[in-house]
Amino acid sequence: MIKNWKDRFSENCRAYEGYPIGKMLQYLSDPEIISLAGGLPSPDIFQRGGFLAASEKVLASDSINKVMQYSAIPGEKSLLDAVIKFLRRDSISIAEENLLITTSGQHGLDLVGRLFLDPGDIVMVDRPTFAGAVVAFDLCRPKYIGLDIEKDGSDIDGFRAKLEESKQNGAMPKFIYVVPDFQNPTGITMSLEKREKLLDLSHEFGVPIIEDSPYRDLRYFGDSLPSIFSLDQKRSGKNVIGLYTFSKIFCPGMRVGFNIGPAEVIKKMCNIKEGNILNTPKYNQDMCCAYLNDMGLESHLENCRNYYREKLKLFLATMQEYFPEDTGVSWTKPEGGLFLWATVPEHIDTEELFFEAIKYKVAFVPGWQFYGENPAKNHMRLNFSFSDKAQLTEAVKRLAQCIKAQL
Repeated sequence: MIKNWKDRFSENCRAYEGYPIGKMLQYLSDPEIISLAGGLPSPDIFQRGGFLAASEKVLASDSINKVMQYSAIPGEKSLLDAVIKFLRRDSISIAEENLLITTSGQHGLDLVGRLFLDPGDIVMVDRPTFAGAVVAFDLCRPKYIGLDIEKDGSDIDGFRAKLEESKQNGAMPKFIYVVPDFQNPTGITMSLEKREKLLDLSHEFGVPIIEDSPYRDLRYFGDSLPSIFSLDQKRSGKNVIGLYTFSKIFCPGMRVGFNIGPAEVIKKMCNIKEGNILNTPKYNQDMCCAYLNDMGLESHLENCRNYYREKLKLFLATMQEYFPEDTGVSWTKPEGGLFLWATVPEHIDTEELFFEAIKYKVAFVPGWQFYGENPAKNHMRLNFSFSDKAQLTEAVKRLAQCIKAQL
């Protein structure tokens, strides 16, 4: 009889506890709770009619047997072509050898971690950063160098100082991970100047950049900035790996995304995919292909922007109303994406506040979950995309009541 299974677990998994945000969902079963916690797109923007028509077309065609069978591991030819065309709108030019279809953006992050990280390797990140990236990389037991994110994106001067220090110590980061557009969790966008300077660091120190871009098409205010990948292409560089998903702009239920990068990197990622999930379901790829080619992509994206813009404006105005300056609560003012980042007085631990907020029938994500190391405790991530306008107003009101009680 095996008395202690833990002794059988690998060193990588023995202390690994998975995704904390997912575990918090168990506390949200009460239908009266208004959740600002998840990163869910609103079902109001789902293209139900187009989805049903595309699905019927695929399932009624002669190719239904192919839908029900294993498919090409790098991705379906039709979707690869559609993605290449999709990226041209963003001044990114790639070939099939630079592209791998993934089964969600999270799968893309897992491939990055497995490809580059051994236990003890260094990853350079913003503080805070996307919790899903941390939990993916944690499987490989890296160490993190984190710098507090600034109003216009990563602390580039701080990154330079840490890279100089790492060079002297003979232990350079394996990569720099950033979400430059409407970062999850802060909503902050990296300035064009900082994008260029980050590329300067990458080329000078020989450290790749992982550019995670789930929200890039969801800009509601201001002008779009070029992706770091496209800026690197202008330099004829091969220093950037791009991660994308269709979860936020099409629907998360399909679980399809893609990674782009140098051919040798994509080939190795494909090798890893052969060993972990084999192929992304063909039906899901066909639906994403239809989304890109047959469902009025640009008009749909504009509809998404208009819809979320109004929610964000309402949410920011409501925060201003219920959290006057004397409360000591502040928050970011994103130009796009799905989140904003709120900071409460330092004596309030938002993990403890979460359980108090549940009593007020409102939920958020405590900020400690978005740090690779030494988490700050007085922050929270708030999502405005999922709840309707009346719920958003009521949620902020309840949250204000809860926080004022702690003050």
